[in-house]
Amino acid sequence: MRAARFHSYGAPDVLVIEDAPEPHALAGSVRIRVHATSVNPIDVLLRAGHLAPFLPLPLPAVPGRDAVGVVDEVGPGVTDAQVGDIVFGLGGVSDTTAEFAVLTAWSSVPHGWSTGQAAAAGLASATAAAALRALGDLKGKTFLIEGASGAVGGAAAAFALAAGATVIGTGRESNHPHLESLGVLPTTYGPGLAERVLALAPGGVDAALHSAPSASLPDLLSIVGDTSRVVTVIDDQGAARLGVRKVDARNESALLRYAAALGTDGLYTPRVDHEVSLADIVEAHTLAEAGSGKVVITLP
Repeated sequence: MRAARFHSYGAPDVLVIEDAPEPHALAGSVRIRVHATSVNPIDVLLRAGHLAPFLPLPLPAVPGRDAVGVVDEVGPGVTDAQVGDIVFGLGGVSDTTAEFAVLTAWSSVPHGWSTGQAAAAGLASATAAAALRALGDLKGKTFLIEGASGAVGGAAAAFALAAGATVIGTGRESNHPHLESLGVLPTTYGPGLAERVLALAPGGVDAALHSAPSASLPDLLSIVGDTSRVVTVIDDQGAARLGVRKVDARNESALLRYAAALGTDGLYTPRVDHEVSLADIVEAHTLAEAGSGKVVITLP
């Protein structure tokens, strides 16, 4: 099969398109013929070698954590998928940017989503759903998201709004119209956040999610005032230091099916900022590394 791979850690230009061995579905998994995948922050970190000391990859490695495509193999024990189903979901740590990928968590694709939107939903929605699960019922609560215009933050905003929360989200001013279109009360990053949030929520904030690569976790904790009501999906060291929870995505189909159900109801639409072809894998990682928004890679 054709796949993107890197034989050494480094900048985006270590990525090449070449032939690679096909994976096959094992127990509890499905194989898909990939239509599209996305670039997530962990893909950039893994490729660059930043995680190699504690999460080394066998090289050459195929990048990618999520994908969408058509099921063409069903592993033993799988009863909720069949050949021909169109699904999106999660593969291993790094293995989905290829013609074929094995998923261990998946969901059917809502009719209203494009292929690119489904490709963008996997890791982002699973991470957001896990974070909100950790915070419990948000109905009637005020919820603050640092990085609400990002993939995880946008998913979390949609899920919280569907749960009946009032959502305040930080983002660049250029993204404020987008946040407002979602029903989020927008504000900006940086110094003075507590004062800006207080103006939007005089009654206070009940919970917060740190989903942007910023140093604002102490500010979020100060605003909320309760370590059990703040979670981060970014800052392991800050979480340990401050006593708040670090949440990671889990390969659970239930998390993806929750996202898909909201998609079916028109309550969650993944955001896609760039779509490029597999041949442009270097450009895809360059865009993602520069913080240019959600990048989707399409396959023929």
